[in-house]
Amino acid sequence: MIFSLAFLTYPAIDPVAIEIGPIAIKWYGLSYMFGLLLGWLYVKQLLANSSLWQGRAPFKPEQADDLLLWMTFAIVIGGRLGQVLLYDPDFYFANPAEIVKIWKGGMSFHGGLIGAGIALILFARHTGASARSVIDLGCVGAPFGLFLGRIANFINSEHWGRETDAPIGMVFPNGGPLPRHPSQLYEAVLEGLVMFIILRFVTHTKFGLKRPGLVAGVFLVWYGIARSICEFFREPE
Repeated sequence: MIFSLAFLTYPAIDPVAIEIGPIAIKWYGLSYMFGLLLGWLYVKQLLANSSLWQGRAPFKPEQADDLLLWMTFAIVIGGRLGQVLLYDPDFYFANPAEIVKIWKGGMSFHGGLIGAGIALILFARHTGASARSVIDLGCVGAPFGLFLGRIANFINSEHWGRETDAPIGMVFPNGGPLPRHPSQLYEAVLEGLVMFIILRFVTHTKFGLKRPGLVAGVFLVWYGIARSICEFFREPE
C-alpha cells in the first residue's frame, strides 16, 4: 500500500491535563467527570419540560442530583471491576491492593455501561419511577460521556484503527510507523454527536419520552449500527 497520502499529524496532547506536585489529573478522568455533569444538566432540563412527558415526568428535576451520585459510583465501580475481571484478572487477584488504584490501569467502558444500567434500574425502584423512563433518561445523557470518552482515547493514543493509505490517516506514537485510521474520532462522532442528534429528534420532535422504552430502543439500535461501522476501521485485537 502507498501511505504517502496521509497528511494529518497526530497532535500528541499530553494525557495529563493538570499536574500539581504528585497529583496528576488526566484527560480520561476529566472526560468521565464532564460527561456525567453534562448528562446530569441535560436530564434536569428534560425533566423540567412538561411538554415532553405524558402527564408528569417520572421524577422531579431536583432528584436528578441523586441520580448523578448513583451514576457516578456505578460507573466508577463498574468500570473498575470490568477492567479487573475482563482485562487482567490474574494480576489483580494476585495483587488485590491494586484494584482500588483507579489511576493505574484505568476502567473498562463495558463495565461502566453495565454498572450504569444497574444503577438506573435500582434508582427507579428507589424512587418508584418507571424503570423504562429512567433508562430512557440515562440513554439521552449518555452521548456526552461517549463523545468525551472517545476524545480521551484519542488523546491517550489508544484504540487506534487499521493501517490506511487514506488522507485522514495518522501516525500514532505507539501504533507503529504507518498511518492508521483515527477510529476514536469516528466513534466520537457516531456514538456521541450523531447519537445526540438522533435522540434529540426522538425526544423533541417525535415526543418519544411519552412512550417509555422508545428512546432506549433507538439508542441501542443506533449504538449497534455505529459500533458496526467503527469496528470496520478498528485494529483487530
